Amino acid sequence: MSSRFTGSPLVPSPSPSRRPPAPSSVAPRAARRRVLAAALPAVLLAASLSGCGSAADASDGKTVTVTVGYQSKTINTVTAGTLLRSLGFFERALRAQGKRDGRTYKVRWQDYATGAPITAQMVAGKVDIGSMGDFPLLINAARGRQLHAPTRLVSVTGYNLRGALNTIVTKSGSGLRSLADLRGKTVSSSVGSASDGTLVRALRQAGIDPEADIHKLNQQPAVGASALQSGSADALSQFVAWPGLLAFQGKAQALYDGGALGLPTFHGVTVRDAFAAQRPAVVKAFLTAQREATRALRTHPVDAARRVAEATGLPPEVVYLYNGAGGLATFDPTLKPQLVAALKKDVTVLRAAELTGPVNVDSFVNDRYVKQSYGSGYARARSSTAHPSPDEVWLRGEDRTHSFTGPDALLRFAAAHHGKVRAAYVADTTTGTRWFADKSVWVRDGARLLPFAARATADAWTRKHRGAHPLSYAAALEQAR
Repeated sequence: MSSRFTGSPLVPSPSPSRRPPAPSSVAPRAARRRVLAAALPAVLLAASLSGCGSAADASDGKTVTVTVGYQSKTINTVTAGTLLRSLGFFERALRAQGKRDGRTYKVRWQDYATGAPITAQMVAGKVDIGSMGDFPLLINAARGRQLHAPTRLVSVTGYNLRGALNTIVTKSGSGLRSLADLRGKTVSSSVGSASDGTLVRALRQAGIDPEADIHKLNQQPAVGASALQSGSADALSQFVAWPGLLAFQGKAQALYDGGALGLPTFHGVTVRDAFAAQRPAVVKAFLTAQREATRALRTHPVDAARRVAEATGLPPEVVYLYNGAGGLATFDPTLKPQLVAALKKDVTVLRAAELTGPVNVDSFVNDRYVKQSYGSGYARARSSTAHPSPDEVWLRGEDRTHSFTGPDALLRFAAAHHGKVRAAYVADTTTGTRWFADKSVWVRDGARLLPFAARATADAWTRKHRGAHPLSYAAALEQAR
């Protein structure tokens, strides 16, 4: 298991068995990409040939062990990982399967910091089912095909249709206000991740060369978070839950809201092809259990946030920012056309970075098993993208949240319950991205009080609306009374 967040320290020390690599140098970008791209297949091949561990699907005919690789702190995957494990739904589904076929099933849960080691273990035959983000999923597909150990994307955990699960942050109090300010600066990111894709795309849109105009550090999220605090990085581009955690701790502020890209981002479940062919009933049981976990999260979002917080050491308020009733992530196992289309666009970004070759997305996506778990209701579920209001207040001592139709009503409620607010969440005025109300940038525009997740979007608003001006959260609360 990965180590936990405890008290006020930003990040735990990495465990000796899975210590993140040292920060990369800022050597020429193209050369480093070529080295990385050349090294990854060798690393994965070495893993597949190594003698460490045993085959994932360890079976003696009567007993079958299923190994699931997940990322506990990447909380957009909880319905296939942390929450699912906590609820025990997969084990229950396998017990029912065992009664039907006379076998005993055991589940081995393996926790990882990122998707890359899950891919390495899958192509080595040591992990059967894994969950990871969209960019790592494509690398998973490419490596599996390259090493003759193909995998298939069989379901989605959580998604955001605008890309708001990835955020670029700076240290709290930083004078950086927009992407333009990153020229010549040092930015920490995890190359090959969806958050790095957000960084690359956002910089290009701003007319900044992501290779020549910034110094990029290729770092694990925890290492990058520490680099931001120490000053060795000016900005950090990362995925859930790092930006929200750092903002909640008062150690970072949003510079760029990934929702401004308008490109879907998601996490999903991938399965070894050979395992699915041999154990189709197990795959169906897993997806049935994932659907149950998704229903539990939707029905009892506060309880789900607390369960995930207990298992990961993350603050419940941060978990709820992403996984709550109106959270940044919408949890739905169906393989929606918008998400498949986004994967195809992501391939071009990874290929430009020389991190993968061609990927046949249509071949990689296999909705057969999730369709079986839904039955006749699959088509309707796949077409739905409904999402509850992101404006919520969680009061201390309560097991539910209060929802609002807009920021004015939320501010009045928060002001009336001064000292009792555990967390307040609002949607960015232009992108809809949910953020902490007290960490948002507020703007007064006539009679309206408007929240923005990042200063850049707030600045863009005030430039276009004469008379609009920024104000503090405290002032917004006072004016809303």
